[in-house]
Amino acid sequence: MKVLLFGATGMIGQGVLRECLLDPRVTQIVSLVRRPTSQKHAKLKELVHTDFFDYGPIEADLSGLDACFFCLGVSSAGLTEDAYRRVTYEMTLAAAGTLSRLNPGMTFSYVSGAGTDSTERGRVMWARVKGATENALLRLPFKAVYLFRPGTIQPLHGITSSTKLYRILYRVLGPFFPILKALFPDSLTTTEQLGRAMLRAGLEEAPKAFLETRDINRL
Repeated sequence: MKVLLFGATGMIGQGVLRECLLDPRVTQIVSLVRRPTSQKHAKLKELVHTDFFDYGPIEADLSGLDACFFCLGVSSAGLTEDAYRRVTYEMTLAAAGTLSRLNPGMTFSYVSGAGTDSTERGRVMWARVKGATENALLRLPFKAVYLFRPGTIQPLHGITSSTKLYRILYRVLGPFFPILKALFPDSLTTTEQLGRAMLRAGLEEAPKAFLETRDINRL
């Protein structure tokens, strides 16, 4: 199967990429990046593209795909709602709209977040925007759409966050993750568990569209 990955350099994307490289069912991973990386693998094809709002020039490379793992995202800290909506809602839908037209049999998996507001009317800005994004994705003519809502994520296998503050936080909390996971199994997952859950949903199926941390860990 051929899969498309957005956000391969981020913490979650690194986890998904690792599981795709390890799974023999995945024959090719098309990783859409703004700049080339040093990662090399026989199954990995890096597709360099700078405008994540316009995919016209690379449509030929985006056809014939079976699944998409959309792991791009930014923090809402310091952003207005309009700015956050542009990089969260508009950028995601630009990609998803193109992909649903080119690959109607595709499964689309989107990394959202715990606390996302499906009503789009709550008081928390990021949760409203994420909710609007989820709802819009569900209206597209994909084979299936899965919305992953992880809470706290423990990075494994040398994976690191691209955000300096998070890297410091994970370094401090690292020794306590096993304890926290034992005490709160439905609130904490790992990059490995999330990557495997997304891969399973993309290549097989998941029991429901909305997947919270407990669902991710079970999947």
